Amino acid sequence: MNHQTILSQMKAMNLSGMATAFQTSLESRSFERLTPDEWIACLLEAEWNHRQNHIRRSLANARFRYQAALPDVDHQTARNLDTNQWQRLSDCSFVDRHENVIITGATGAGKSFLASALGHQACVKGYKVYYQSTSKLLTRLKMAQADNSYSREMTRLEKQDLLILDDFGLTPIDKGSRYILLEMMEDRHGKGSTIITSQLPVSKWHEYLADPTLADAILDRILHQAHRIELKGGSLRKRKNLSEITA
Repeated sequence: MNHQTILSQMKAMNLSGMATAFQTSLESRSFERLTPDEWIACLLEAEWNHRQNHIRRSLANARFRYQAALPDVDHQTARNLDTNQWQRLSDCSFVDRHENVIITGATGAGKSFLASALGHQACVKGYKVYYQSTSKLLTRLKMAQADNSYSREMTRLEKQDLLILDDFGLTPIDKGSRYILLEMMEDRHGKGSTIITSQLPVSKWHEYLADPTLADAILDRILHQAHRIELKGGSLRKRKNLSEITA
């Protein structure tokens, strides 16, 4: 097998770091000073470093609210977190299937933490992820309409494999924001996944959106084949603070 075929196969297998190192070593002839084992080790190290750098960039670009990872998730506290469902979501295959995840519960129940943990895992697996407060994102997009950057912003969101909208329903929503939300969900429907966290139970979302026609259209795109996590109980932060006081 010639070098060009090997290089093409590396690229086809998404071994970008290895492919770059392989090509560089061919051009510099540095592989001639290495044993086969040493050359393979160098190529593997290059691929490892490339992937770790990519993960670090992805995590920085995602702008998570919490630095959460799957091992950090508490399965013991009684809050209606189904371990089997969580494990199925943790492999991030829902992103490949363009399915959404809805996480609801009271303030402090851990909604944002769970969303951040899933987003972190998606970054590790190589997906493009973006995390933002729903109200802040809608406000930014309304401002983008005024300075002619709206199309660019919407295109950037559409390209995200996973979009995380935190605190949906926390602040009142106006007509302009409803139309933006509809367009956002339409762009992502069947193309990308969205995680939404909310204090409002899903049964209240139609009322919150306050426009029957737009609400039907928005919720149809959000809730179709969505995985739902309905957390129970009070604030985990309050429990933690209480345990620290009584310890």
